[in-house]
Amino acid sequence: MLTVFSTNHRLHHGVELKDGAIKLSFEEPLRADTVLDRVRSAGLGDVTAEHAYERSCYVAAHSERYVRFLETAWDQWSATGRSHDALPLVWPVNGLPSDEEPDHIDGKLGFFAMDAGAPIGVHTWHAVSSSANVALTGIDAVLNGATSAFALCRPPGHHAAREYAGGYCYLNNAAIAAERCVSRGARRVAILDVDFHHGNGTQDIFYQRADVLFASIHGDPKVSYPFFAGSSDELGSGPGYGFTVNYPMPWGTDWNHYQIALDSAIDRIARHRPDVLIVSLGVDTFKDDPISHFQLTTDDYLLMGKRIARARVPTLFVMEGGYMVDEIGLNAVNVLLGFEADV
Repeated sequence: MLTVFSTNHRLHHGVELKDGAIKLSFEEPLRADTVLDRVRSAGLGDVTAEHAYERSCYVAAHSERYVRFLETAWDQWSATGRSHDALPLVWPVNGLPSDEEPDHIDGKLGFFAMDAGAPIGVHTWHAVSSSANVALTGIDAVLNGATSAFALCRPPGHHAAREYAGGYCYLNNAAIAAERCVSRGARRVAILDVDFHHGNGTQDIFYQRADVLFASIHGDPKVSYPFFAGSSDELGSGPGYGFTVNYPMPWGTDWNHYQIALDSAIDRIARHRPDVLIVSLGVDTFKDDPISHFQLTTDDYLLMGKRIARARVPTLFVMEGGYMVDEIGLNAVNVLLGFEADV
């Protein structure tokens, strides 16, 4: 399996507001480097750098003004004399008019964010655009005939919606890859999100679409981040009704219960008959992950990969979450090895 990787991810590591304190983000460069080390030691296959892509590929999944904000936010922030990471000051919560983009950077940061977990630093745009290019390079490999590929993206993307960042995510790598499929002629695409946290951003982008099915298995939003998306009654709207499928799971979910939801999701994907499957691969479902609450073990990820392979669809894996750095490489690559063993 081809792995696509960019060293530009190391340009970004900021702070976040968590547990009432500003601290260095759990989403750190060592995550991706640890996975890459395991890709190589396991002999998964060739590793290649990302290709360059036009910004129109990002706008396909987001909006022009949102992409422009990400490109220019640091310059606007630093022009005020501040040299530390940019975080939002205020959010347009329910009851406040919120359709008009503010002129000042402090307003923009809240307008285009759902939380204070997506800091913007001097090199953030460089890192996040490279991460999107990793996904685009991977999906082009699949569209050009590869059975599968692994986009080792960092920063991750599945919390990034059409017009907001959050949860360490800025550009939605999986959604951008799905739009690339459509632009290159795919009639139907499926996205399977196995990260512990609901892929609210991906759901937002495709909620009214019938050509892109979104299925997510995640911690119940009643008790788990992102709290405000991911319930089982969120099914899509308009033409997209029935093309969003959510499997909220309770704290402590183990493989015996998780696999039931996974099999159901794969059955639904099979009925969609996609030309391409994109897997948002988060391994923060691991039993020792510091910010998640499932009980999957390292061996369970081999079984996960085998089950995903049963879809028998050309597949791109896109790296999302997973914060137990010592095990993230083993767990992520086990999914890929399990997939390859059963293709």
